[in-house]
Amino acid sequence: MNATARGADVDRGALKRAAAEAAVELVQDGMVVGLGTGSTATFAIQALGRRHREGLQFIGIPTSERTAAQAKAANIPLTSFREHREIDLTIDGADEVERETLNLIKGLGGALLHEKIVAAASRRLAIVVDALKLVDRLGARTPIPVEVVAFGLEVTQGALESIGATAQLRLSATSAPFITDSGNRILDCSFGPIADPATLEKRIKQVVGVVESGLFVSRADVVFVADTSGVHHLETTRDWR
Repeated sequence: MNATARGADVDRGALKRAAAEAAVELVQDGMVVGLGTGSTATFAIQALGRRHREGLQFIGIPTSERTAAQAKAANIPLTSFREHREIDLTIDGADEVERETLNLIKGLGGALLHEKIVAAASRRLAIVVDALKLVDRLGARTPIPVEVVAFGLEVTQGALESIGATAQLRLSATSAPFITDSGNRILDCSFGPIADPATLEKRIKQVVGVVESGLFVSRADVVFVADTSGVHHLETTRDWR
């Protein structure tokens, strides 16, 4: 699928929209739906807004303040974990998807902590991407976003570098440190191609000062991949919880 999506004339926005439209077909009446963050998730929110106007009844839990604003603009009714502790289906994007395992790197949009909380509370996680996001090994092209507390940031960065990362503080458009919705910072950590994502995820979490990482191991249930030949489904063998 990669080769067909690499042409200069390919509209990646159209591919993302196609993948999002396919994933939204999974939403059924009465569902609680997790709403992801990022450019591909925005297409899903647009499609969900249209389906709601057409009569589909569901409520959403957003993964970021930006997503909440987009959902409200689309007139999608929202709820929270105070009212619903379990999510039926979450639709989100990813920065890399490992072909064989469906392990993910997420968080370039800055919402990885909330996205992982929502994913962990979901009976099913559907990921929507264009074919350029597929890789043989995670880390081949994308750093792992790691959310860290601001206090002791330099010490946390040094500890991450001691386990093999090249860590860079993420900056905002104004060159100030990027601040997440939870008030934390993000270190973008490059490890190169990752042979064992599960072990690396655990090692990162053991670093004091780390809140969460953008490694999503064994969490995706289905990935909708769009290329110029259409939308393809990659699925795990896990049952709905």
